[in-house]
Amino acid sequence: MLQREVTNAVRESQIGKRATSHIYRHSFATHLLASGSDIRTIQELIGHKDVRTTMIYRHVVNRDGLKMRSPLDVGR
Repeated sequence: MLQREVTNAVRESQIGKRATSHIYRHSFATHLLASGSDIRTIQELIGHKDVRTTMIYRHVVNRDGLKMRSPLDVGR
């Protein structure tokens, strides 16, 4: 049901980019990791059985001191 609602909302918004509930899941995990959350906590929240699966998100988080900001926070 959630996937259907997301699909309908994306279609109605006419954003022209692919967006699924699974993409939101990836975004959630990436932002948690970027904000300093523990990898095991993220693993539990996402529901991965193996922490190695969760560790894949580390490749998109820059640990060189640059802060990631949510697109929803831009302009605040």
